[in-house]
Amino acid sequence: MEEQLFSVGKSQSIGDVLMNKDLRARLQEKLCSQFPAYVVVTLKMNIPGPVKNNEELEELFDYGKKDFIERLLNVESIHILKKIEWNKDTGKELFLVLNSSVSDVKKISIEFEEHFALGRLFDADVLSKSTGAKPVSRKSFGLPARKCYLCGRPSKECARSRKHSVSELQAALNLLWKNFGEKRKLS
Repeated sequence: MEEQLFSVGKSQSIGDVLMNKDLRARLQEKLCSQFPAYVVVTLKMNIPGPVKNNEELEELFDYGKKDFIERLLNVESIHILKKIEWNKDTGKELFLVLNSSVSDVKKISIEFEEHFALGRLFDADVLSKSTGAKPVSRKSFGLPARKCYLCGRPSKECARSRKHSVSELQAALNLLWKNFGEKRKLS
């Protein structure tokens, strides 16, 4: 499985990832400006190493996207006003404009990130014109920062210090994906 997840695909440089981050921020700002009374949510994955997209990673993303959208639409008052999907070498991403409050959507995104079997691999950024087109943090809800899926420390600390090697992170991701596949087969 590791070979499928990380050996196949076009390697991305830090420059590629940063350029995509800038494009994402521009689209988020544009959507917030076009829909000032609504909420914008961006769903993407955190993939360690240079390969960010391939057939397996697309499948993984699609399972997460399906679960996330179902969670949103389980709230009767939430409707999707606009949907944009990217499928780039830097990974798949989903942009939604929703007629809801930032706090309601952020609660759903936290629930998704913490309780969907693969949720730890995803980032669901929630923003609006009222947040200055900047993602709302978990801290603003009195919640701790996200935890590293290897050691349980704050994930940003581990990322900044490069506490874990790319191969360790990829092995953990592979295990999550394998366990998810086994659960799917049983159901």
